[in-house]
Order: sequence, then C-alpha cells, then structure tokens
Amino acid sequence: MSFVRKLNSFLLPFPILSWLGLLAGTLLYAHPGLVGSSVTLPTWVPLFLQAVFTLCVFVQERTTTDRLRGLDFTGLLRRLVLGPGLLATVCVGLHLAQRFLQHELPTTSSLAFTVVYTINVGLFVLLLARTTYAWRSLVLFRASTRLRHLWNWFEALLATTLLLRLLVAAPPYGLSMALLGVLASFGAYVSSHQKWVAYLSRRQKVDAVLLQVAVLLSMGIFVVYFLRVQREAHSVAPATQLSFLLLNAGFAGFYAIMGLLVTFFNLPTAGVFEQKREEILSLQRLTQLIQRGQTPEEVYRMFFDSAIQTVEADAAWLEVEATTEEEYTGQYYRVPPEQALAIRALLTDYNLGHIEYLNNDLPNSSGFRSLDLPYSSLIVMPLRSSKRQYGALYMLKEQAQGFDRENLSILQTFASQTVLSIENLQLVQASLDTQRVQDELKIASAVQDSLIPKNLPIDNWFEISSHALAATEVGGDFYDFLHLPGRRLAVLIGDVSGKGVTAAFHVAQMKGIFHALMQENPLARNEREKFPVPSKFMAQANNALARCLEKAAFITASLYIIDYEHGGFVFARAGHCHTLYYHSIKEEVSYFRTAGLGLGIIRHDGYEKHIKNQFYDYNPGDVMVIYTDGIVEARDANQEEYGEERLKQMLEHTYYLDADEIKEKILTDLNEFSRGQPMHDDQTLLVIKFKAAQPEPAL
Repeated sequence: MSFVRKLNSFLLPFPILSWLGLLAGTLLYAHPGLVGSSVTLPTWVPLFLQAVFTLCVFVQERTTTDRLRGLDFTGLLRRLVLGPGLLATVCVGLHLAQRFLQHELPTTSSLAFTVVYTINVGLFVLLLARTTYAWRSLVLFRASTRLRHLWNWFEALLATTLLLRLLVAAPPYGLSMALLGVLASFGAYVSSHQKWVAYLSRRQKVDAVLLQVAVLLSMGIFVVYFLRVQREAHSVAPATQLSFLLLNAGFAGFYAIMGLLVTFFNLPTAGVFEQKREEILSLQRLTQLIQRGQTPEEVYRMFFDSAIQTVEADAAWLEVEATTEEEYTGQYYRVPPEQALAIRALLTDYNLGHIEYLNNDLPNSSGFRSLDLPYSSLIVMPLRSSKRQYGALYMLKEQAQGFDRENLSILQTFASQTVLSIENLQLVQASLDTQRVQDELKIASAVQDSLIPKNLPIDNWFEISSHALAATEVGGDFYDFLHLPGRRLAVLIGDVSGKGVTAAFHVAQMKGIFHALMQENPLARNEREKFPVPSKFMAQANNALARCLEKAAFITASLYIIDYEHGGFVFARAGHCHTLYYHSIKEEVSYFRTAGLGLGIIRHDGYEKHIKNQFYDYNPGDVMVIYTDGIVEARDANQEEYGEERLKQMLEHTYYLDADEIKEKILTDLNEFSRGQPMHDDQTLLVIKFKAAQPEPAL
C-alpha cells in the first residue's frame, strides 16, 4: 500500500505534463505554420500524445485510494457529478452554446478554438477516468475474488481495445462491431453484480437514479460536442482521435445505463438475501456442534471458517490461549505468521490486544503505515466470557472500508456463540470425567442459569418482575429480553420438551437463534421493517431448529415486541400458554386465546401458516402475565391443577399493585395451593405492568 501511495504521488505531475504535450501537438497539427515552418505534423503524433495523456490520467486515477467511503454510495456519485463532471459539462456546454448562438466567435481554424478543444478533451478524459473508477468501486463492493479478477480482465481488454483503435488502423467494420459487442456483453455481465444497490433506502435509490442520469447527460453533451467538432473541424484533430473519444463516451454512458438498470430492478438483492441466509445457517451449524459432542478444536475451526466465509475476508488468523502445549492454539488463513505477529505486537503497544477493534484505513493509520501491509481493513473480535479470555480473531481485507457495522454485529454473535459452545463442552467434559450423573446435572444447571437474564429491562414506561424455578437440577424453561431501536423491547418465553442436559442445550440453541434472527436487516425499506415480526421469527426459528432437534422433541414459545413509546405490542404464540391480560379501561381480566403450533412439530415450509400475529394497543395501568405450564399445572393434595381460572382470579385481585407485588401474591397463592406436593414441572412467571403515568414520547 505504501508503494501504491508513492507511485500515485510520483505520477501526479504526469497528467498535466502529458496534456501540455497534447496541446502542443494539437496546435502544431492544426496550425502547421505556427512556428514558422510549413511542414505538416504527421497524424500519428497527436494520436500518440492522446494515448499518452489518457494512460497517464487513468494510471494516476487507478493508483488513487478508493473513493468509496463505507456505505456512502450516493456520496461517491455526488462527488463524481459535482466535481469533474460539473466542471467538464459546464465548459463544454458553454462552448456549444456560444457556437450555436454567436457568429462572431473564433472559427474552427483559429488558435482559440484549438486551445478550447484541447481543454475540453482533457476535462473529458478526467471525467472518463473518474467515472470508470467510481463504477469500479461500486461493482467491486462486497464482490467475490472471481468477480474482481473478471473486472481486471474487462478493464485490461477495454483499455487495449480503445488504444488499438486509436493507434492502429481499424479492422473491418463487421469485425470491429463484433469485437465491441463481445466486450460490451462482458462488461454487462460484470456490471450486473452491483450489490450496493440492495443497501440503498428508498430515498437513496431516488438520489442514485438522478445522479446516474446526470452522468448520462454529461456524456451526452460530450457526444454532441465531439460530433459537432467532427463535422466542422477536421483540421483540428485526426478523425481517429474523435472516434476514440466518442467510443470512450459510449462506454462511460454504458456504465451509467447498467447502474440505472440494476437500481431499477434490484438485480443483486437476491444475492444479498442469500448472503444473510448463509450467515444464519453458519450460526446454526455452530450451535449444532454442542449437540453432536464435538471437541473445542472443531468448534474453533468451525467458527474460523464460518467467519471468513461470512465477511469474505482476504486473510485471517485465530489465536487461542491454550493451557497445555498439546491443545489447539489457532490457525492462519493467507497471512504469514510473521506479519500476523507484527500486527499483534502493534495492537498490544496501543493497548488494543484483546478488545473489539475496527480500522478501515490501515495505510493512513499511525503505526500500521510503517508495517507496509498489503491490506487496508482490519477487524479484531475477542473471544471472552465473564470469567476468562479465550483468544481473539483477526480478519483482514485488501480494500479500504472493507468492514461495516453489520460485519461487526455478525462476528459478535459468532464469537458469543463460540464461547458459549466452548464453555458448554468444557462443562460436559467435566461431567463425563467424573462419571457421576449428579455432577453432570449440576454443571448443566450452571450453564442454564447463566442463560437466564440477571438484569431485567428498566424504563419509565413499564415494570417487569420475573420468577424462574426448575423442577429438577436442570429444567427446560427459558426467557430472554432484547432491546430494539425505537424504544421497543422483544420478550421471548418458552419451554423445551424434556429435561436434563439435552433440554439445557436446546435452551442455549434457542437463545442463540433469538439473538441471531433479531439482528437489524440492512435491506429494510423503513425503520419498522428492520426486525422480523413475531410470526416471521417463529417460522425462521422452526426452520433452524428442524436441523438440530431430536425427532420427538419440540419447543413451545411466545414472542412479544412491545413498542412502549407508541403504546402497543405485537405477539405470536407457538403452542405456548395463553397470555393473561388486565385491561385498565374495561377493568376486566381475560386471556388472549390465539392459534399457534409448537416449534419442531412440523418441520417444513408449511409451518408459517400455523402462526399468526396479534396486535394490541395497551393503556396505562394494563398488566400482562406471561408464564409456562408449570404454573397452571401445579397440583394440590387432591391432584387438582391450579388452573387458568385461579390465575385469572389472582390478577383480578392484584392488578392495582406494582409488578413485583403482583408476582409475589401469585406465587404465595400458588405455594399455598400446592403445599406439600412435589413440583411436576418447571415454573416461570413474568409480570409486565405498563405504568399509569406514561412519559411523553420523544419528538
């Protein structure tokens, strides 16, 4: 990278010098007697000078740092249009307008016309180079290595074809058109892979269309200008030069047309969705390693391979802190160990050794510049739990701005699931070593306990109180919370069939799936569609679980997304207990009785039609009671169940209390009812009360 920057600085004067040479050659060609000689300059001289100038501009632009900054696609197009595009178009437009409207302007045989013509040629070549490499940045955004190679071939073939057309006699017309047609088809195929369009919002898509139209208009003005010159001023420049410039304008317009087609028809969207699907499947495969009893080394290798595939890293390495020499210590992917060691040492010097770190501009960063790396982007993802540090993942990309917030979020989920998998495997191995079932259950119980949220969400809109008690050392109940943007809260509760270690592992899998699927979708058209609605979540979770649940196993669950700023919530029930609700306006208690089928019961795409969303606008003072069947199926001495009706009566008597007091009243009544009887099932209870005094929504 340092060499490329030095080359760019070295080449900077050459476009100016070569243009001055082109100006001198054009003047001598158009005005043979300018220096007192009547000798006509050979045609090949201005053509050769034109080729040299074009090469200098394109090579200088090729070695310039990628102008695409992160995901600012419209900014890249705007800088193209308002920079060289606006300058060149204004100059040519004014020249055309003057020639059409004023007869007293210099004639095409004058020195002034020749100088203006050469200036316009220089501006056009500059605009052409900027346009070419702006589209190169867009086409190669998130592109595969194969597509990058194809683009390099296309770029080389296009440059060769155009320069040969300029310097060598043109082939027969039919052959020439066939060669250009093949080249255009090749360019159309390469340009159709513009994934950047799938990341545009509706407003950005409109902006992108307008900016691409502006590029087309600029090229159209140049075409009109060169055609005008070609008809009126054969003595100013050789006809071959004008044909060369017109052909260049045609290919530049071709880029803009391809961009417009991709923008209108969203051609790369399916590829982006496929990428998101692969990310979820990679996470799912990672969670299944626990179920299959793999070793920690295999978990690490799966994590490493999945991470590289997901973010399409050009190089990477994984460091694992081993306790013995025989243990797995990590691996490398396309990066020399000495180079990895240099990067690691530099990060350690800056106290960045084991924290999340993202740098998308290594060549211009202090410290990294001296390493002279062939990479421009670096991301570091530590592997750690609350108890210990397991290691760190380092990923590199050759291009600048190679990683974004979505990559960071995916890697965080991968790292968390990997650490959870490693700790689970370590705990399971410890239980196998002791050969005692009781120890195994205690370990699994500790794993399960670590999955239960210790800190409940706190806000001015609501109160939450929770209770969880397992019937044996290891239970199958679970619940979790996840804050979403826009003052929304996702609440998940569920019950895994069966008990013991297997149930605890399924709880861990369900939590991993919850956090994986509830990630922000960058393709959403608006803020409300960035996260899946409950019914969609259940369908995706069922698809993921279908590959890892035993045939006889299933999971019941309910997902609630509470938008407490707008006073409403939406939920879906997958075979779980009905939601108990107190309506403060109606002053009545009732159950939301909705249809829903447990996860894993139907393991094909038809599952989604068995899940429905229900929307509800809550009022201040409303109370929601969410629970597992261990509450209503608790039994007394006569083996009668506690039941939904008794739970409903308890809420009717306690709705005016705060969430903690409501929960305690219900549990006290439940314990009195089942006193002296063993627990037959796990008991989980969540009480959510929307405060009577709701805050004013933020403007």
